Amino acid sequence: MTWDIRMRTNMFRRLPVEQATGRLYGGRHRLRVVYRTRDLVVLGLGVMIGSGIFKIAGEQAAGTAGPAVLVSFLIAGFVCLLAALAYAELSSIIPVAGSAYSFSYVAFGEVWAWVVGWALLMELLLAASVLARVWSLYATQALHDFGVAVPSWLGDLIGQEKGPDLFAFGILLLLVLMLATGSRLGLRTLWFMVMAKVVVIGLVIVVALTYFEPGNLTPLVPPAQPAPEDGRTVLDALLGALGGGTPHVFGVWGVLAAAPAIAFAYIGFDLIATASEETDDAPRKVPRGIITALVSAVVLYAAVAVAFVAMVGMDGLARLDRGGLLLAAAFDAAGSGAMARIVDVGAVLALTTVTLVLLISLTRVIFSMSRDGLLPRPLAGMSRYRVPSRATLLAGGAAIVMSQTVDVLTLEQLVVLGTLFAFLFVAAAVPTLRRARPDLHRPFRVPAAHLTAAVTMAAIGWLMLNLNVRTWVYFAVWMLVGLLLYLVYGRRKSELKLLLDAPPADRPVLDAPPPGPPGRPAGLPPGVEPLDGPPPVGPPVGQPLSAPPPPRPPVPAPESPYPTGRYSMRRPDAPRPRDPRRTSPDPPADGEREEPPHPGGRHRR
Repeated sequence: MTWDIRMRTNMFRRLPVEQATGRLYGGRHRLRVVYRTRDLVVLGLGVMIGSGIFKIAGEQAAGTAGPAVLVSFLIAGFVCLLAALAYAELSSIIPVAGSAYSFSYVAFGEVWAWVVGWALLMELLLAASVLARVWSLYATQALHDFGVAVPSWLGDLIGQEKGPDLFAFGILLLLVLMLATGSRLGLRTLWFMVMAKVVVIGLVIVVALTYFEPGNLTPLVPPAQPAPEDGRTVLDALLGALGGGTPHVFGVWGVLAAAPAIAFAYIGFDLIATASEETDDAPRKVPRGIITALVSAVVLYAAVAVAFVAMVGMDGLARLDRGGLLLAAAFDAAGSGAMARIVDVGAVLALTTVTLVLLISLTRVIFSMSRDGLLPRPLAGMSRYRVPSRATLLAGGAAIVMSQTVDVLTLEQLVVLGTLFAFLFVAAAVPTLRRARPDLHRPFRVPAAHLTAAVTMAAIGWLMLNLNVRTWVYFAVWMLVGLLLYLVYGRRKSELKLLLDAPPADRPVLDAPPPGPPGRPAGLPPGVEPLDGPPPVGPPVGQPLSAPPPPRPPVPAPESPYPTGRYSMRRPDAPRPRDPRRTSPDPPADGEREEPPHPGGRHRR
């Protein structure tokens, strides 16, 4: 039992894969299955294609990369694709709602899971607040462009960059209430809005190509120029300290420097993993959804970038008003006012879908962390709508308060840093679990996992260094507050700690891990290193000392800890079909597990 004591007192205790995925079946904290593969793709496009598609190409072309911004889009897309491969493999192993948080809990241990989860909470909460503000700005602009008269008393309460804003408050409240009363309504709404904005993007590309001028794409890489001081990044500071150089825009360096800002546009494919518990056959469908959604988003962004820059050129970009949607201003300048109005509508729809998916994902991360006891356990409770309504109301309430009280538009880069921080852990988790648990069934496998993980972490680290110094300071403060909160609350209330603290006879018997590699005691949980000396003598952990040795049935050990058909999740109210050839009693009801006994004689009922 010495290893047991070490696990209880160790902040680096790891959650066994069997315990993490076992919560999918039975119990009060089970999410409803609502997503299919195409729903996951729509979920990803809903969050990846926001208003940025109508302005980010123009911003980065005009101020950083020139017409070579297309190359910047491809570089950022390649880095995100590497991270997406890691998410795909881990989602196929650990199909749970916590995404990067749950992956880190299994691969690295509890304290690292908390750190990643805390970063995700910051990212999603801040992103929802930022986008609600931007939604208000663009909705107000759309009303103005369509000639809708706004009363003077209302004009000071909408379209504000900081302070109270009725539009930002209203859109968040509407979406939160929609999600708190059942995700099916939210999914139908998401489908409609995503399809509408894809149609708008198609129209934008077709009309912009009618103004295509090949000369606007030359020179592809403009000569390098000194960068403004207010945009100084961590990488700029390091290079300046080491070599006394000056950061530049345009040129080759500008093409590379534009990639981190563009990567912000692609962020969102990782949120598909938070829907794993709500997806039928998640280990196969979630990886498909992640990769399909990301590749689709890269193609759409690159197409808009080429059409936009070729339509106006560098001289035209310099004359455009940077205060609103650059693409709408470009169509106005080209004499196509109708397309400018369509862009306004597309931007409002796009921001609505992004905010909706962000709130869904924020809710699922809170749900998963509270289910593990690192946040208050009642937040994991399910409402009569079979959704985590408490977590939804908490997430939505926090986003509303933040959007109305904090100048969130100045903190946009924090969203990028929090996401890239989680990407680092996910990339590192792939080779870690390959070494620690080679026995796990992996429906999706990253090719050349160790090399791919090393390249992914290097690329993500480079993107993180291209964020400004002030963002890093804010991030460090947030993480310090989170670590203190974990030490005060999460470390003591952890469900894994409470499970290990329970007397062996009272513990729920988990799936026994398969035999370890040579030289490792059989039955030792993943993440626990064997102590010096011979292994303890006695019955396996989780069995009373007084129990007689169980007989060994003549059944071979399963090749993986997952029973056959485990990932096929039916609706709880659907009856299990009965085989007419079966003569034994009816199989267990949905929510219970039927699996072959382990050679050690233990099984879960």
